[in-house]
Amino acid sequence: MTTCSAPRPFRAVAFVGAIVLASLSTQAAAQIPTPEEFFGHKMGADRKLARWDKLVEYYELIDAASDRVRVVHMGPSTLGEPFLSIYVSSPENLARLDDYKRMNAVLQDPRGHSQAEIDNAIANGKVVFVQSYALHSTEVACSQSPAEIMYMFATRDDAGIHEILDNTISILIPAFNPDGVGIVNEWYDRWVGTEYEGASPPELYHHYIGHDNNRDAFMQNTVESRYGGEILFREWIPQAFIDHHQMGSYTARIYLPPYAEPIRPGGDPLVWREMAWYGAHMAYRMEEEGFQGTVNAAIYSGWGHFGFHWITPFHNIAGMLTESASARLATPLYVHPDQLQGSRQLPEYEAQTTFPNPWPGGWWRVRDIVERQIVATFSPLEIAASNRETVLRNAYNKSSRQIQRGLEGDVKAYVIPAAQHDPLTMTKMVDKLLLQGITVERAPADFTHEGRAYGEGSYVVSLAQPKRGVIRWLLGQTYYPDNSYTRSRDGDPIRPYDMSADVIAEFMGVRVDPVGTPVEAGLTAVYGPVEPAGMVASSAPHGYRIDGTLNDAFKAVNHLFTVGASVRRVTEDGAGAKRGDFVVEAGTSADALAEIATATGVDFAALDGDASGISHPLTRQRIGMYQRYYNGNMDEGWTRWLLEDFDFEYTSLFDPDILAGDLHERWDVIILPNDSKQMMLGPTGSPAGGRGPDPAGTPPEYRSGFGEEGVEALDAFVRNGGTLVTFAQAGELVLDEFDVPVRNAVAGMWGNEFWAPGSTLKVTVDTSSPFGYGMPEDALATYLAGGQVYETQPGARSSDVRRVVTYIDRDILQSGWLLGEEAIANKAAMVSVDHGEGTIVMIGFRAQHRAQTHGTFKLLFNALTGRGGERPRA
Repeated sequence: MTTCSAPRPFRAVAFVGAIVLASLSTQAAAQIPTPEEFFGHKMGADRKLARWDKLVEYYELIDAASDRVRVVHMGPSTLGEPFLSIYVSSPENLARLDDYKRMNAVLQDPRGHSQAEIDNAIANGKVVFVQSYALHSTEVACSQSPAEIMYMFATRDDAGIHEILDNTISILIPAFNPDGVGIVNEWYDRWVGTEYEGASPPELYHHYIGHDNNRDAFMQNTVESRYGGEILFREWIPQAFIDHHQMGSYTARIYLPPYAEPIRPGGDPLVWREMAWYGAHMAYRMEEEGFQGTVNAAIYSGWGHFGFHWITPFHNIAGMLTESASARLATPLYVHPDQLQGSRQLPEYEAQTTFPNPWPGGWWRVRDIVERQIVATFSPLEIAASNRETVLRNAYNKSSRQIQRGLEGDVKAYVIPAAQHDPLTMTKMVDKLLLQGITVERAPADFTHEGRAYGEGSYVVSLAQPKRGVIRWLLGQTYYPDNSYTRSRDGDPIRPYDMSADVIAEFMGVRVDPVGTPVEAGLTAVYGPVEPAGMVASSAPHGYRIDGTLNDAFKAVNHLFTVGASVRRVTEDGAGAKRGDFVVEAGTSADALAEIATATGVDFAALDGDASGISHPLTRQRIGMYQRYYNGNMDEGWTRWLLEDFDFEYTSLFDPDILAGDLHERWDVIILPNDSKQMMLGPTGSPAGGRGPDPAGTPPEYRSGFGEEGVEALDAFVRNGGTLVTFAQAGELVLDEFDVPVRNAVAGMWGNEFWAPGSTLKVTVDTSSPFGYGMPEDALATYLAGGQVYETQPGARSSDVRRVVTYIDRDILQSGWLLGEEAIANKAAMVSVDHGEGTIVMIGFRAQHRAQTHGTFKLLFNALTGRGGERPRA
């Protein structure tokens, strides 16, 4: 449901060219209060934010009163709030949604359909148009605008709205992150009218992943992403999608499609033309309304992260983004002319063809954003409605041409062999592909293709399908463009918007073989999630073995700890086990093992002999992870999500927990997620020339940082036998503040000297190290800006350092963009360092990045497993 304030008149251009004011349906208007009447203020009013529960109530009220609107509760959010999708169309169309869904499916995937079915879908179908709001919760206008938009959908009675209702089916997601609406609104209301009004919330506005929630479209780890994926990738596959956002305050007032350069190739050209088509009309309407500061084809490049609006073009959906300039949450902001700046493909804040009417500066309010988002919502629907048949015909053209490109391309399919280092992770990857609506087939028997033998249960993903573009980028090796669009005038590389590659197979450590000929192996389609059930040996007099190469082995071990079973870790091959495997004592409850095998997919195989002499006992480790304020830390949130997904018990440690001292008495392992040293110690703020946010702008109880006293406590923790794990930039704290014989080999390097923004790099793993147990010897590390590469300092303490992961000597790049590989060749990506009685595990890359990099999860999990009373030592 949506809440809206009384709208400023929205002008719709009739086909004859006359401009008419939108009128309201008398009957609907009488039954539905305006947003201002319902909430007591206009949407976007200064210092006023409608709560999510009241917004839901308003949407349900509109549903009950209007036959144009249908509200669907898709399920609970992460924290239990209702996640809504709202369908808007004519009453006749809403009564036949299933029919239109079937027609839409014919156009989006014409395989197996007759020409008559295709022609019927074009002639009689409706354009499906999805728009989403409030993904990023501090972009507060995005949660408020849909209320007014829904009121207009339900009550407008002009020719333009009737054409939209008759020819389109709109699906609105009024809050992609309902939890965050509550988190941010409650925080803002708490401090409005005080000196901290407009301050950023102290926590992540998604319980786990904060701003990264729009980076989750291709993995769909969160429930909110799965709801969105259900609509966009499987149930409907619309012709167009717009994700409405806000951006920084000091450039254009609103960015509209199309994207700036570079684009990611591989989508049908019509997708890019449609984005420009819709975006031009949106901008035209903005100028008509007198909204200054509208820019197209700038700021946001066409090659971005594989979030919802950037992955949809490869689903043959015109996936678009709008970004309005922000205020200070709901507080007005005054912007001086000299504060306004250019951006990508807007080199100066001056008029250009895509930015003909610069905003001169002045007061900027949430209401300004709401008004622009209303225009940005309705104007593309005008194009879709008045060109219904063209849009639908081109939906068919896009999908059929992508199928043909798949038939004719050099790579005809990707084969996913059944034989994998971690077969359970392979099945998880297949499930991720299915969530994209990709057709995946399974081989019922062994087969040979292009000279390679593949076992029963191997999977094949043909490129001769409409989602060819998605498949190519998720499974195929990727090189980010290196050209004039990606370098400055001085030749320096320009950082990609996010990752430079999003190859799910590489992230997850799954072998995928591209093949140049179609696979003929009696394949059968996979229709549902692959959920392997583990087996338990019927007789195991010497105990059971769990394969240590499986990520899910750790989940099984955590379950075993919970039921009180005895677990050991194998340190050398023997008794039918290999180093890194887990051993469960004979006599463990068969019912408990069967339950764990079913839940995790892990097999409990019988040992061949007594393994007590080649293994050591494990106990559940007491794990703590540092958590700070100042908007929270997304890497910390993702790591929380990951630990919970694999059933590790942990405690979040805040500054008082660190400063209490004697950490070794309460914790065995402490994790420092990727973060700058300054944010952990406590930011000093830019006004005084310091680093990080200015603490003076944050309420005192939310000013975090453990300072030098906390450093001393962490140092004492390790010296007294604890294990400290650092990710990427967090290693700076150890390198600068602890006495360790290690340095960061790429410290201070930038640009052509060394550059690897969001890339997968080739590494070797010392699998004899307890921290490398279960890993393949050759692996891929996901390196992001701020990562570290380690060299051991000469001297007597060199032997305290052990390399666990090392970059290979040449041709290091697997996918992404790498400059200056000689800076990291043969250097350590991960080290363990003896420090007093304990160990520091420094992982210079993002082994658990966004819970996507399954291929390196074990490097973290090994550090969290411990060795009972004896820690793994370098």
